[in-house]
Formats: sequence, structure tokens, C-alpha cells
Amino acid sequence: MSDIQTKAAMITQNISQVLLGKEKAIDLALIALVCGGHVLIEDAPGLGKTTLATGLAKSLGCSFGRIQFTPDLLPSDITGFTIYDINTGQKTLCPGGVMHQVVLADEINRTSPKTQSALLEAMQEYQVTVDGQTIDLPQPFMVLATQNPLEFAGTYPLPEAQLDRFFMRIHLGYPSIDEEIDILSHHQLLNKEAEFSTVISVNEVLQLQQAIHEITVSLAVKQYISKIAAATRQHKEIELPISPRGSIALMRAAMGRALLNGRTYVLPDDVQDMAEAVLSHRLGLYPAYLAKKRTGEILLREILAALPVPAAR
Repeated sequence: MSDIQTKAAMITQNISQVLLGKEKAIDLALIALVCGGHVLIEDAPGLGKTTLATGLAKSLGCSFGRIQFTPDLLPSDITGFTIYDINTGQKTLCPGGVMHQVVLADEINRTSPKTQSALLEAMQEYQVTVDGQTIDLPQPFMVLATQNPLEFAGTYPLPEAQLDRFFMRIHLGYPSIDEEIDILSHHQLLNKEAEFSTVISVNEVLQLQQAIHEITVSLAVKQYISKIAAATRQHKEIELPISPRGSIALMRAAMGRALLNGRTYVLPDDVQDMAEAVLSHRLGLYPAYLAKKRTGEILLREILAALPVPAAR
């Protein structure tokens, strides 16, 4: 356990040297990494979304690919395509941007839903189909996507099926005055954009992801997760409640938090701490309640406050 915590601390320190004051967001990204999940980073421009995604990607000794999502991006730019080679008389595969171990999908909601959906197979089944040929993606495989708020110009909403493929959604938020002073002081000394270094290898990433299988989840914690999901299915404001995939994601996120905290078992606190990041983007509210500024985050806090918490054993 201490070795795992040491590796996690190395990644956190590496990213924190550039992305100041965002330790909570970095911890969430690390939990998604050890759980083998994909991350959606959503916030206004200029708050460090791309810096967080790039910092995590470059901290790992994995192959890295970046796809800049634009309105004219095609599905084949993501998955790849084949061309006919007149010299050999055979088709040659031209790999797309997704054929890397860590993929940064920058501003994913600036392209059409048709192009966005090209990521569905890759994120769920860790493979892509190009001209009828199925190609396995390298392991480990992780998508780090950034998106601007939907009310911004030139954005397309992500389909519900696409949102559900993201293990968690992270918000960075604006810095405090003290944090912004530190950011200004940091960038005053830089002549160019800071570079991230590689701190762990591919094999170490795979070891981190294997270690999560050693975490124990009690029946009481599983019942607690199931009751949270059931509460969303009975809530009058929620049109699209939490599916079993969401419940599984919440359990795994709680396991990841326990792992990075040096425990071999999950506490109810782990579930509560991870619920908002894992579940809020999976909830669909009726339009009438959206108009009243109700959000998935608000509803989850209310649900967690109303449910009895199981005793830790």
C-alpha cells in the first residue's frame, strides 16, 4: 500500500507544480486512473482543464495522443481509416488519434454528436472497428476529455450514452485570491510553458490498476450504494436515474479512494465523497426543474443527506 501511495504522490506533485491549488481535482483524476475509467473535465475556458489532462497523461510512461475536436472533425479522424496501396494491392491502415494509451479529447463538445459517438466503442469495449476490421486498443487505455459549459457558443451537448461512458466528471472552479497570487508568481518566473516529466512507467500504471482488486467492499456498503441508486429512480425531479453501470462506477471509485488512502476496505465516507463526481453527470432532470436551477449535484447532496449511513466495521 505504501508503494501505491508513493507513486500517487509523485504524480500529484508533478501536476501540482504547474496546476496550482487543484489537489482535489488531481486526486479525482488519479482515482479514475487506478479504476481504469475515463474522465470528463468541464469548466469555463482558462481554468486549467487541458493542463490537468495533459499533466496526468505526460506523468505516465504511456503513448499519448491529442485530438482537437472541431466542427469539421470526422469520425475517421478519431478511429482511423484504410487506404488502398497500389504497390502492394492491399489495404493499409492509417491509425486515428484514439489509438494511444492516453487520449486527450480536447473540447469534445465542439464537434457534432455523430463524431462524438466515434468514441463510444473505444471507451466501452477498448477497441475500434475500421472498415469492418476490429482493432484492440493498447492497454492501459484512458480518455481524458475537456468540455466547455453548454451555454457557451459553438458547443453541442454530449449524448446521454456518451456521458454514461465517462467514469467521472471533474469541475475545477475559479481559484481563491491567494491561489491566484501563487499562479501569477509562478508564471512570472516562466519564460515558456512548463513541461511535465514522466514519473511512472506503463507497467507501474498496470500494477496500480491491478491493486484495486485487493480492496474489500462489505455487504453494508453495497446496500448503501444500491439505496442511493434506488433513490434516484424514485425521485420526482429525475427523468433519467442512475443505471447499474453508474452503481458499479460508484463502487469502483470508492475502492479507488480507499486504495489511495492506504486502506484495503471501503468506508461509507468513500462512497459519499465520490458520489457527486461519479453520478451527477449521469442524472437527467425534467426540464421544469432545470428551469428552476436544480442540478444533479444538488439532488445528490439531498439524497445523501436523507439516507441513513451504515456503520463502519
